Amino acid sequence: MRIFFSLFFLLSVVGVSFGQETINSNLSSKKGKLYFYWGWNKANYSSSDIEFKGEDHNFTLKNVKARDTDLEWKVGKHLNPSRLTIPQFNFRVGYFLDDNWDISIGTDHMKYVVNNLQTVKISGYIENTGTAYDGVYDNDNIVIDGDSFLSFEHTDGLNYVNVALRRNDRIAKLGSSVDFNLLAGVNAGVVIPKTNSNFLNRGRNDEFHLSGYGVGATGGLNVTFFDVFFIQSELKGGYINLPSITTTPNDSDRGKQSFAFSQWNIVFGGYINLNKKSKK
Repeated sequence: MRIFFSLFFLLSVVGVSFGQETINSNLSSKKGKLYFYWGWNKANYSSSDIEFKGEDHNFTLKNVKARDTDLEWKVGKHLNPSRLTIPQFNFRVGYFLDDNWDISIGTDHMKYVVNNLQTVKISGYIENTGTAYDGVYDNDNIVIDGDSFLSFEHTDGLNYVNVALRRNDRIAKLGSSVDFNLLAGVNAGVVIPKTNSNFLNRGRNDEFHLSGYGVGATGGLNVTFFDVFFIQSELKGGYINLPSITTTPNDSDRGKQSFAFSQWNIVFGGYINLNKKSKK
């Protein structure tokens, strides 16, 4: 995790420093171009405290660890048009305000799974459930057992829908057809997960729900071919705050948590020239 964020910080600083350079006059202009991309991500999350509140419970699980789904790459899953939204994916559409700055909107479809059978601290109470978990807790140990106590995941998407402002700078050109670009930017938006939570086998709500917000920053390397297609690698980090999570089919039962996240993204995309006078 430390290495990941260190690389991200370094790449962002380099991107900003190249932002002081002037674009070469013999290169095509990006101003007025629309771009889009699709790709996949690998995510990591910090530990977090998760609070659960309802008519018969009010407790907090402390320093809960979670992971993404870490799906093995398979052509049938990742390139099947009928299953494009099943893996962890990134989709974005943007517009270049000038040769260097673009504004965009996109979705980061991450997956968040609380590790099963981990031991954490619990404080609060559970009452009148008729289970072995009824009681008052004060920083006691408890095992997160998905079969009897709790399973918790945002796997139909920890969906971070965000707007981003990015700086792009060419750093090299290979022949007349390949450009290398660095990018760095910031983003903010809302998080709309479908949370798969099963507390004391009560079932899950299974509805998309506006649960909170996120902020972040991105650094990346873009390789563009013939001013039309590109492949891009991104390092992204940020913070997500979810003050309103659906935890059971009972709409009054809620949870909340906040955590830091990091992503490594590989995306593929293209440009659409909306400005016919793109050549300088």
